[in-house]
Amino acid sequence: MRTALLQSSGRPGSVAENLKVLDAAAGRASAAGAGLLLAPEMFLTGYAIGDDIGRLAEPADGESADAIAWLAARHGLAIAYGYPERDGESVFNSAQLISADGTRLANYRKTHLFGCFERDHFTPGDQPVVQAELNGLTVGIMICYDVEFPENVRAHALAGTDLLVVPTAQMHPFQFVAESLVPVRAWENQMYVAYVNRVGQEGEFEFVGLSTLAGPDGIARARAGRAEELVLADVDPAFLAASREANPYLKDRRPGLYGSLL
Repeated sequence: MRTALLQSSGRPGSVAENLKVLDAAAGRASAAGAGLLLAPEMFLTGYAIGDDIGRLAEPADGESADAIAWLAARHGLAIAYGYPERDGESVFNSAQLISADGTRLANYRKTHLFGCFERDHFTPGDQPVVQAELNGLTVGIMICYDVEFPENVRAHALAGTDLLVVPTAQMHPFQFVAESLVPVRAWENQMYVAYVNRVGQEGEFEFVGLSTLAGPDGIARARAGRAEELVLADVDPAFLAASREANPYLKDRRPGLYGSLL
């Protein structure tokens, strides 16, 4: 499945403009044969928008979800995107996956909030493994900081995730996460990991770009630079199966020794 990573911060504070950016990217991705388009963490509204997070937050089945479902169906590809989710009095840092026919497949709430900014504005989620079936692949969802916890990713591996999509807002000086940690996560868990970042200065944050899709061999199939960019790479189920057969990490685990991790 050809996968497109939209490295962009969009237009912070404007849902309407970000939907336009997503529409244009979906058109380019579809024309390039992509079956899945990924957008970064909080793409719908912007990340560093302060109290506007609460004002712009929407339910998982809100108007913007309907608009993105329409875009997905019009362009004929699935879309995963980050947004602030309103559920009663709580606001979650969420990511949603919508299929190419406009069906809402999965919604994930970030479980590990990073720094005072996120803890001041969001409620942490409590479901670590969220998955959906898409084009013959089991797709899992995390958000940014979540992927830096090895237990999180291993839980996905044990649950059968083939492609882990990670909308992110990775900032300076933590670019080593995109450069080094993400390919290692893909290798040690025998899955593809698609890590799609924001880019440029936004409020007090400098987002580093470097979006990547890493394979189960630990090699990046695509890597963006530091500017706005749409990059594409293929997720190959046959290669994944062969890699899992050759790499014994998951088979050689000894869970009885790991009780102290709990």
